[in-house]
Amino acid sequence: MDYNTQRSKLPLPEYGRNVQQMVDYALTVEDREERNTVVKTIISVMGTLNPHLRDQPDFKHKLWDHLAVMSDFKLVVDSPYPDPSREKLSEKPRPVPYAPIRLKHKHYGRVIQSMVTAAMKLEDGEEKDFLVYAIANQMKKSYLTWNKESVTDDIILRDLGEFSEGMLKLSPEYKLQERFEIQSTSAPKKRIPQHHSRKK
Repeated sequence: MDYNTQRSKLPLPEYGRNVQQMVDYALTVEDREERNTVVKTIISVMGTLNPHLRDQPDFKHKLWDHLAVMSDFKLVVDSPYPDPSREKLSEKPRPVPYAPIRLKHKHYGRVIQSMVTAAMKLEDGEEKDFLVYAIANQMKKSYLTWNKESVTDDIILRDLGEFSEGMLKLSPEYKLQERFEIQSTSAPKKRIPQHHSRKK
């Protein structure tokens, strides 16, 4: 029996062994013009087997690059694209630079820090007071998400003061939600089955 585990490893398994055999055959074709014809057929088959590549930019270019990989960069044909190199295709993408943001209290998250920064830029007034109230309530909700034990409003207001360097304070007319109010609004509501009595 001929098992796949006993066969040679495929460079690109997503195309299957039949396409790899077609590429191997193209390497044996001596006449360049005939080899070009064979390769164009292989490219067409590769595109049919992987229709998702059509949604990507330059999908034809990707197919020719894959063909080069499958031939171990030994296939000499008249490609419509520059011949890829082994080094070029094996290059790793450059790391994406992220702006270092230090959070004083990680359990509140980065969004809270951004909201605090935005609130600090507002002029004193009703809009700013309501935003501070919304931020404090969200902080309390986030705190309870990671710490199931009870949390006092004093802790939230203290942390809010640290976030804003003492610039944001909760207006006396606002009172933070109670723990049971936060948990009842965040928990999914259970569907109550309705029982209909049959009419006689």
